[in-house]
Amino acid sequence: MKTYRHGLTIGIERINNNFFLSFKAIGKLTHQDYETITPLLENALKGIDEPKIKAFVDCTEFEGWELQAAWDDLKLGLKHGSEFEKIAILSNKSNLLELGSKIASWFINGEIKYFEDLQEAMAWLNK
Repeated sequence: MKTYRHGLTIGIERINNNFFLSFKAIGKLTHQDYETITPLLENALKGIDEPKIKAFVDCTEFEGWELQAAWDDLKLGLKHGSEFEKIAILSNKSNLLELGSKIASWFINGEIKYFEDLQEAMAWLNK
């Protein structure tokens, strides 16, 4: 029997009003994945005036979204888009995620950049 892994892992570090988030998307994301991750993000941001978030998103094992999960992702971006300063997206599936990062920039006030190299992504994020 084959095991199918999917989900989101998140790391949150807060330094004053600055947030450093790391996400790893695995497999095909579901609505239930977002029901789990959204409250974690919401609680981390609660009570912070004008948070400035730098995020690293590892999509090297990402396979896409279920329809409801894509909607959840869009809603999350619309709600918190003004709070992101930079988002670095790492993947080896250039066409889908590079296009996705360009579309996401319509909803996110900060910079979004696609990378295929981890060191380049981290260097850009930490500038």
